[in-house]
Amino acid sequence: MLLLGIDVGTSSIKVSVVDAATQKCLASAQFPETESKINSLQPGWAEQAPEMWWEHTQAAIQKANASGAYNPEDIGAIGIAYQMHGLVVVDENQEVLRQSIIWCDSRAVPYGQKALEHIGQEQSLAHLLNSPGNFTAAKLAWVKENEPETFSRIHKIMLPGDYIAMKLTGEITTSVSALSEGIFWDFQKDEVSADVMNFFGFSPEIIPAVKPLFSSHGEVKPEVASSLSLKAGIPVAYKSGDQPNNALSLNVLNPGEVAATAGTSGVIYGVSDQLVYDPQSRVNTFAHVNYTPQSKRVGVLMNINGTGIMNSWVKENMGHGLSYPQMNEEALKTPVGSNGLRIFPFGNGAERVFNNRIIGAQFHNLDLNLHSKGHVFRAVQEGIAFTFRYGLDIMRENGMNPQVIRAGNANMFLSPLFAEAFVNATHVPVELYQNDGSVGAALGAGIGAQVFSSAEEAFSRFERLKVIEPTQTDAYENAYQDWKALLQKQLRD
Repeated sequence: MLLLGIDVGTSSIKVSVVDAATQKCLASAQFPETESKINSLQPGWAEQAPEMWWEHTQAAIQKANASGAYNPEDIGAIGIAYQMHGLVVVDENQEVLRQSIIWCDSRAVPYGQKALEHIGQEQSLAHLLNSPGNFTAAKLAWVKENEPETFSRIHKIMLPGDYIAMKLTGEITTSVSALSEGIFWDFQKDEVSADVMNFFGFSPEIIPAVKPLFSSHGEVKPEVASSLSLKAGIPVAYKSGDQPNNALSLNVLNPGEVAATAGTSGVIYGVSDQLVYDPQSRVNTFAHVNYTPQSKRVGVLMNINGTGIMNSWVKENMGHGLSYPQMNEEALKTPVGSNGLRIFPFGNGAERVFNNRIIGAQFHNLDLNLHSKGHVFRAVQEGIAFTFRYGLDIMRENGMNPQVIRAGNANMFLSPLFAEAFVNATHVPVELYQNDGSVGAALGAGIGAQVFSSAEEAFSRFERLKVIEPTQTDAYENAYQDWKALLQKQLRD
């Protein structure tokens, strides 16, 4: 039996087909090859068209099928991972009413703040484990106030993965994990939050049917199956936000285990069996993929909007045609600390670690007679690593003290320079694995379809590629403290 995993990213859609018997990936495909556009009609806004995700999902599946590495009719279940916190709204005919307000959009910050003040910080943190902040519920409140005609036509709200599942199956479902990432879930009562729904004036009818995360979320429609060379009736057996799914793909399921990603955004994600929260909501707590009322596994998530997107921006605007490996070659000609050049990568919306402030991407101490493009390339990667350290220290304040961090051999962890900066800045070794989000989604589908009896069985062939140990902590610590002092001055101003 084969399993299909779909990863609905911000920049592209990636799919993988995994052989359930061997847990090996037979084929992967990405569409498009270039990064998908983020529409920003105003500063701080970020939207994408859900229809584009569906077009790209179909194209990626067809591209994988064309590899000839498997028979598409042998696929028996589908899993979906997706960019978190986005808002998709559809009418009763399942037609999209507006573009999705995605994760890095900042417009809803004031709405979340008003909800926090009304509900009360103690009540909000104890029950939601978060401030309503800039998450999906607050985004919906923005639509309600600013686009009342659109709001009046909403039949159901969804997260991005729910939309792709709907297009495959015609059914609209959600899960506790999904509702928690939207800040709709009351962890004390284990139900949709009456505090949030009542304050914002949302009808319970707009919430989809709540299903277990590992279960059938509908069966592929005949017409869709025909167009994608799949068998009709196979289940979408798993849906998860990209960060809980990334943790799953790295077999991070138990308390104390920690995963990291460094794509467009950057995340450190640790599992706890306690309903923990940060008093300032600088890091956030969501239901993990294996959360149940009886076994409350939660993911403590530290997010940075601006990580890989900063490296990509520098490549596009300052790289002059250089590849990422060529940029690293230039960067390695410069010393640790980039001769004092410091870069903040915060140009992708409001940052939770700074209490939802928009800091902006910044260059500091640029010396036109000293610094070269290699200094810029290195300072960007160091600045991203230093941001991870800053966020990890907040997690440490809240009891998350990883001894090792697992990461996929992908995105910025493909850069030896970044991996070196990360482990030395954080003082934590990193274990690299080959699995990625689409493979994790495929294995999740196998768990949901009961191809595997447990998550442990799904990862019984899990193999570590290598371990990266800190070796230059003193040099990086000095550079980090200098970077942090500049940041703290910025935050005070």
